[in-house]
Amino acid sequence: MEEFEFQNTGSPERIDKFLTSFLPDLSRSHIQKLVKDGYVTVNGNTVKPNYKVGTDESVQTKIPEPETLPEIVPEALPLDILYEDADILVVNKPKGMVVHPAPGHYSGTLVNAVMFHCRENLSGINGVLRPGIVHRIDMDTTGSLLICKNDRAHNFLAGQLKEHSITRKYHAIVHGNLKEDTGTINAPIGRHPADRKKMSVHAPNGRRAVTHYRVLERFGNYTYVECTLETGRTHQIRVHMASIGHPILGDSVYGPAKCPFRLQGQTLHAKILGIVHPTTGEYMEFDAPLPDYFQKLLQKLYEIRYNM
Repeated sequence: MEEFEFQNTGSPERIDKFLTSFLPDLSRSHIQKLVKDGYVTVNGNTVKPNYKVGTDESVQTKIPEPETLPEIVPEALPLDILYEDADILVVNKPKGMVVHPAPGHYSGTLVNAVMFHCRENLSGINGVLRPGIVHRIDMDTTGSLLICKNDRAHNFLAGQLKEHSITRKYHAIVHGNLKEDTGTINAPIGRHPADRKKMSVHAPNGRRAVTHYRVLERFGNYTYVECTLETGRTHQIRVHMASIGHPILGDSVYGPAKCPFRLQGQTLHAKILGIVHPTTGEYMEFDAPLPDYFQKLLQKLYEIRYNM
């Protein structure tokens, strides 16, 4: 671990900007993370990222050694391929599979499977941990996921994602009986102020988030809905539906801890994915069939409703 100490001989300056002038090889966001993680002190005291370093104050900085990441290796895992050509791959991700490697999940991920299937034909824009990955869905969410095989396709589709022009329709079963047949939830989403592992509509620095929903079927205490994303924030549908009192069935993070059915995570499926193809310019839609557990649960709800 490297250690540095710097003295402010000028006028007061925000700490990240102050340190950037002394540590030009570090980005502003990297410095802010060092401050948040307690590696930066002023006169021996920890400070917040927006702290202004006063004249003659001393700043102590520790830079930990970079984490050594394990090699991400291709794995011959089964892939449910919905579509494939020279530019893109669309897969139907199963429940329980993590999209890309992360601490605790360096094997068995979708990236490991895609690396084996595509060999060297993956875009490198998102680095070695996320080759080809344009967007993500949660580990226990199933359905359509887009993979890019080259940087040109990746840049083109990332632009569509940024402009919110990609069609993303999810099917879900939620608690309760929604009053309206259709609706829109427009509530910013950010990191939960108390629980950093969760997202919240009450976050102080939430970003714009919009979800449109449509009722597909009513089952008394549960409702089968289609949710269309206008934006794509982390856990967006799960957070938005919980915020209006209708959390997704099986979601123990944003809904009830106990579930009346034996489920592994939330009943949320990325069913429809629509894009403009990066080479042909043609609009294409891909439809991921509902997984077996989801279909069986719908059948059970039908039987309960009709006393079958």
